[in-house]
Amino acid sequence: MVEKSQMQRASDLTWMAKALKLAQQAEDRAEVPIGAVVVRNGIVVAKAFNRRETWPSPIAHAEVLALHRAAQKLGAWRLTDCELFVTLEPCIMCAGLLVQARIKRVIYGAKDPKGGGVESLYQITEDRRLNHQVEVTSGVMAKECQSLLQNFFKRRRLENKAKLTL
Repeated sequence: MVEKSQMQRASDLTWMAKALKLAQQAEDRAEVPIGAVVVRNGIVVAKAFNRRETWPSPIAHAEVLALHRAAQKLGAWRLTDCELFVTLEPCIMCAGLLVQARIKRVIYGAKDPKGGGVESLYQITEDRRLNHQVEVTSGVMAKECQSLLQNFFKRRRLENKAKLTL
């Protein structure tokens, strides 16, 4: 018999792979490559990727858009039986949203040492002073998620450098 943790790990990898495909779609649109998928009972409820540049909006993070779409689809702002898969550790805004939406669990790939609100800089999702805590699973496909982001920013720096030399 397969252990529940092994089944969970396999499921996490499947959903994170979908989030990575969304992140690639963001990159194709010159957006920071971050993708997010909301899953409920093994079914995708909503998905999104970053749109901050194309929409110009500071709140157009993949997590915000995916959770908004999930709430609209389910007709409820409480997403207590949903999980969020995202390629980068949520920022403080998005971590607060996870608490507000009552998300059951957040699963992310790469850590964000400069802006992470889940584990790296802050631990908003597990703060006992708040009315809800979110279960956290980190490091799922971390190398792939981190590589996508690093390559994106490396290319962007080279493009900016080329513009300066013209």
